[in-house]
Amino acid sequence: MKYLQIFVTVDSQEKAEEIAKSVVEMKLAACAQVSCPIKSFYWWQGKVEHSDEWYIILKTTDEKFDQLEKTIKELHPYEVPEIIANEITNANKDYLDWIKETLS
Repeated sequence: MKYLQIFVTVDSQEKAEEIAKSVVEMKLAACAQVSCPIKSFYWWQGKVEHSDEWYIILKTTDEKFDQLEKTIKELHPYEVPEIIANEITNANKDYLDWIKETLS
């Protein structure tokens, strides 16, 4: 089993909290953290855009990723949401055990 940390950005605190709460309640993520607004600059439809966004940081396993991604896409307002998974290679073993137990 692999453990993942997923990064998602969204355009409002309310939507970030909705996504975070939903995926935790569905046991697709053991933990979800919503951070303060960030300023994002990006290319969209041929021009540089900028907006305030909120980060959602999720802890899960590779076994849950496909359903987590599907659920985020269903709840997310963006046409192309940022959903980036990084494998957790080093971490507190007790914390990883907690993730595994929580998602069982």
